[in-house]
Amino acid sequence: MRVLIAEDQPLLRDGLTRMLTAYGFEVVAAVADGPSLTPALLEHRPDVAVVDVRLPPTFTDEGLRAAIAARHACPALPVLILSQYVEQLYARELLSDRAGSVGYLLKDRIGDVGQFIDAVRQVASGATVMDPEVVAQLLHRRSSLSVLTPRERDVLRLMAEGRSNAAIAELMTITEKSVSNHINALFAKLGLQPSTSDHRRVLAVLAYLNQ
Repeated sequence: MRVLIAEDQPLLRDGLTRMLTAYGFEVVAAVADGPSLTPALLEHRPDVAVVDVRLPPTFTDEGLRAAIAARHACPALPVLILSQYVEQLYARELLSDRAGSVGYLLKDRIGDVGQFIDAVRQVASGATVMDPEVVAQLLHRRSSLSVLTPRERDVLRLMAEGRSNAAIAELMTITEKSVSNHINALFAKLGLQPSTSDHRRVLAVLAYLNQ
C-alpha cells in the first residue's frame, strides 16, 4: 500500500516514515510544506495521504487546502488529516468534501501505533475515520442522545448497523418517508445542520457508538 506523508516537523516526519514502512507500507514521498504537497499527490497518486493540517508557509490550514485541491484534481484520493488540536472549521470542511474517503485524527493518537495503523488502512480502504474527540466537539455534546425519542433511537441504532432507509423501514414496519423524517429530526437534535454531505449520517452513528 502506497502512502504519502506531509509533516513539517523532521522528527515526526521521519518517525511516521519508519513506522509505516515497518508495517508494510511503501512511503512514496514525504514532504514538509503546503506548496510541495499538491504536486506530490498528483504525481504519486498514493493509496492514502497522511497530512498535517498546519504546514509551512502559513501554518494555518495549508495541509488541508492542498489535500482538498488535490482531491478536486484526483477524485476519491483518500486523505487522513492529523491535527494537534480539534479544529472544528477544518474538520467540517473536510467532511463536506465528498470526493473519497477521509480521516481526522489528533496527533496524540499516533502514540497508539496499532490504532494509528488501523486508521491509515481503513481510510485507504474507503472508510471514514474520525477521532472521538473531534466527533464530540463537532456534535457539541451538550446535545445528549437522551433528547431523542425511543423511535429516533431505534432508527439511529439501525443506522449504526449499516442499514439503508429502505431496510430500516421494513424492519420497523413504517414507510421510508417516516424513516427520513425520524433521521432529519435526530440530525436536528444532535446539532447536525442541513448539508449536502452524507457525512451527517456518519457523525450521528459515531455519536451513538461513543455514547
